[in-house]
Amino acid sequence: MKFFSTIKDIFAIDELRTRIQNTILFLVIFRLGSHILLPGLDYNIISNQEATQGMLGFLDNFLGGAFSNKSIFGLGIMPYISASIILQLMQVAVPYFQRLQKEGESGRKKITQITRVLTIIICVVQSFGFLATIDANAIVVNPLSFKIFSILILVAGTMFCMWLGEKITEKGIGNGVSMLIMIGIISRLPGSVIAEFALQGMSGAFFILIELVMFFIIVMGVVMLTQATRRIPVSYAKQIVDGKVYGGQRQYIPLKVNAAGVMPIIFAQALMFLPAMLAKVWENESDLANSIGATFSDPYSWQYSLAFAILIILFTFFYTAITINPNQISDDLKRSGAFIPGIKPGEQTAEYIDAVLSKITFPGAVFIAIVAILPAFANIANVSSGFAQFYGGTSLLIMVGVVLDTIQQIESYLLMKEYDGMMKSGKLKDRGGNVAVA
Repeated sequence: MKFFSTIKDIFAIDELRTRIQNTILFLVIFRLGSHILLPGLDYNIISNQEATQGMLGFLDNFLGGAFSNKSIFGLGIMPYISASIILQLMQVAVPYFQRLQKEGESGRKKITQITRVLTIIICVVQSFGFLATIDANAIVVNPLSFKIFSILILVAGTMFCMWLGEKITEKGIGNGVSMLIMIGIISRLPGSVIAEFALQGMSGAFFILIELVMFFIIVMGVVMLTQATRRIPVSYAKQIVDGKVYGGQRQYIPLKVNAAGVMPIIFAQALMFLPAMLAKVWENESDLANSIGATFSDPYSWQYSLAFAILIILFTFFYTAITINPNQISDDLKRSGAFIPGIKPGEQTAEYIDAVLSKITFPGAVFIAIVAILPAFANIANVSSGFAQFYGGTSLLIMVGVVLDTIQQIESYLLMKEYDGMMKSGKLKDRGGNVAVA
């Protein structure tokens, strides 16, 4: 009853209802585009091809089948993510981009424009690798004109996906880019579960039960990690104004163990796609390209797992460093008359916050990396490759992170409604009839 009551409250808020409807509409458009075939291909040949395997199959899982369908959204949002990674790295290393970051809204607009241009460049490069995976027999028009028009269509498809992501963030619920990736992953989950039951059969019912129990434990572990925080106590100096004492209360600075969220996983995964796709372009011209392609086309190889884990740890520290500034927190505390008990305000406070952040970020990054490579161990335990991708791994981390973020946004609307209701009912009014201000 509480669940249905919550659903009723959600759709009772006009703005929230509109945002949910917009999000569903944009996601439906994205899924429809994932099934529109590139012009000039024989549908019968494409539909009869074997499922994409290895690293390209892993990429196909993130795109909801758009890659194997050879659709106009065949590259999805991944080129945009790669461009975002490069730009964020430049904001740390290149002075010009550091200045843009400090210019406020105008600087952000310039960075956004540069990101879009870089997205187009990356999309053109990745399009060659994408087209190299298409069977020549499936092309029913002139091959040269097909490649030229397909590259233009793939670039337009990626830019449209990027636009959909921005619109979801602006007019919908949740982070648009993360939502597009999540819906692509979820679309493959039912088929993977059915395939796992078909593989194990009735004789493997006990094994499937163990799988489901382990899956539940891993999900709970990921949720706990995502929600875990380290609270730093903060006290406010007492002030006497007009004979009244203000301040003196104790509050907390909540530092998340996983402050970077799902972005390090998405960034690391985007980089892991590049070696296999680039090697596909030069597979017939270089033995080194063949070796690299074979190594990084298998998401369950130890080389891939090791490189993936290292990238996740590095990106977790990097993204945490650019999103949480201990010096800024220290300055804000000093201006508001707050201090951390036992720590001198100013530089020592910044150093203390930075030390705490480093201590909690490392175990969080290691845990995320371990969960991300769990599918390799699940595959060793004879779990089907399709279901193993959800058995921990990037798919699970992204789904849990996006769902929790979306739920938090919905809860903020529900809390706002409850607060407005209390204001109208007079529960926050003092005895003199004036609204009490906290």
